[in-house]
Amino acid sequence: MTKADIVNEVSKNTGIEKVTVQKTVEAFMETVKDSLVKDKNVYLRGFGSFIVKKRAKKTARNISKNTTIIIPEHFIPAFKPAKSFVNKVKNNVKR
Repeated sequence: MTKADIVNEVSKNTGIEKVTVQKTVEAFMETVKDSLVKDKNVYLRGFGSFIVKKRAKKTARNISKNTTIIIPEHFIPAFKPAKSFVNKVKNNVKR
């Protein structure tokens, strides 16, 4: 599902114009990004959490050049789904 699909679905379910829904979705995404950049996690009860994870410093190897490099400590954004969300997906997805 793409962002456009989400906008269409929310617009269809709520009766709100697509332009308004698109601005809302964009504003939500910007708010989440800005919060994570400021090292503030975002918690959405029943859905999940957008969090900042710390990656430790590590040594990596480039096998083709036979060299070793040090990857410094860094931070990455991550999503941790709520337990109720995980259980719903586990029990309802059929492949």
